[in-house]
Amino acid sequence: MNKAELIQALAEARQLPPEVSRRIVETMIDLMKQQLLDGGRIEIRGFGSFEVREYKSYQGRNPKTGEKVMAKPKRLPFFKCGKELKDMVNER
Repeated sequence: MNKAELIQALAEARQLPPEVSRRIVETMIDLMKQQLLDGGRIEIRGFGSFEVREYKSYQGRNPKTGEKVMAKPKRLPFFKCGKELKDMVNER
């Protein structure tokens, strides 16, 4: 499911005009992005949690040339699946 399909499904499920549904979905996504950018954590019970993890620099290599390179430290979003969702997926 992509963003457009999510907007359409919300509009149909709650009998909302598509424009209202779009604003709801975009507002939720914007709020989640801002929470992660601010260093916060998002937890949705029964679904999972989102957080930003920090990774230190490390020595890697360029696969094309074999040359050793230093990878810069980075921050990446991370999703951890909730137990209820994991159990539901495994039951199928």
